[in-house]
Amino acid sequence: MAWPVSVRARLQTALELVSFLGAQALRQDYAWYLLGNDDPQGSTAMKKSQLQRKSTTPELLQRLARGPVICAEGYLFELERRGYLQAGAYVPEVVLDHPELVEQLHREFVHAGSDVVEAFTYYGHREKLRLIGRERDLESMNLTALKIAKQVARATGTILAGNICNTTAYLADEPASHKAVRKMFDEQIQWAADAGVDFIIGETYSHGGEALIGLAAIKAANKPAVITLAIHNKGVTREGWDPVDACRRLEDGGADVVGLNCSRGPRTMLPLLKRIRKAVRCHVAALPVPYRTTSREPTFQTLNDRHCGCIPGDHPFPVALDPFTCNRFEIAEFAKAAHALDVRYLGVCCGAGPHHIRALAEALGRHPPASRYSADMSKHYIFGQAEGLRKQNLKYARQLRG
Repeated sequence: MAWPVSVRARLQTALELVSFLGAQALRQDYAWYLLGNDDPQGSTAMKKSQLQRKSTTPELLQRLARGPVICAEGYLFELERRGYLQAGAYVPEVVLDHPELVEQLHREFVHAGSDVVEAFTYYGHREKLRLIGRERDLESMNLTALKIAKQVARATGTILAGNICNTTAYLADEPASHKAVRKMFDEQIQWAADAGVDFIIGETYSHGGEALIGLAAIKAANKPAVITLAIHNKGVTREGWDPVDACRRLEDGGADVVGLNCSRGPRTMLPLLKRIRKAVRCHVAALPVPYRTTSREPTFQTLNDRHCGCIPGDHPFPVALDPFTCNRFEIAEFAKAAHALDVRYLGVCCGAGPHHIRALAEALGRHPPASRYSADMSKHYIFGQAEGLRKQNLKYARQLRG
């Protein structure tokens, strides 16, 4: 039976294919149909190819082909603020000590607009657990984090991500450390793969060489890889690689998404993103910290608070960064600017709260469940304009503003 030839039928089929496979696949493989080829055998071949792509195209890449994917991060800082994680070592002990709180934070981020539930295994590797004397808990911590994340992802229809990160054990000129790092990655990745993650994030690498080891380990497990670098105040990796060069190497190594996370705030990450986006063909990721970094102080580790004299060591990082926090409007502006560059994998890293994720989602034109509670100052009893507000209070607004 031949395909229908009406314009309406062709448009409907095109829309279904875009939704199912993404615009890129449609352009490359189904142009013959849109141009009017009504051969029944051709339509049969298209259906077969469609089914094959359904089973082989990773969910992450399908979604990225259609538009932005939001990944909420910042679990370390948020749970430290709530009093359930210790700054310093930053080991996710809360996964075992209070798993219900990790689940709740996952749900809060999804409620705010995250498309991804990322298992909280950041710094849950052997090197960090050895440091705090809990190496025996390595497997249970990872398996529990993955189980929690999977429950939330499957319940909410979001994408499940595994996570590996910088190990703090990598030494560029010591091959023995490279083997040790790969072993740490392999065990975490195996647990993630066994849990059925949709893709794996390798993040916060200040060494390009360690990022490449993480990428190789992920690809060996046959999982899509999102690899992001943390570029510190010198503007290069710790080996001296330019971020553009590092991202090219990662793309050549098979990364599905490359980019930047952590360390830099929106203002000092955007210039690097512009250069990276022009240099690579794959998707690009951007997950800044929500802090007001500047050209003089380009990372949150370099920020100095000149208005406070009681910070231990006179160093705001990591627990006295409050005065530098970006508001939700700044995060929204970053989201729009990054999206305009065609950066599609977007999020906020250490310091993020659900309100930042909601602002990012709304800047992209979305209305997550949390948008029901987005601010509506028209009803404020002093600063509003809604009918029914008392005039004497509205007149007082001018005095309050100063």
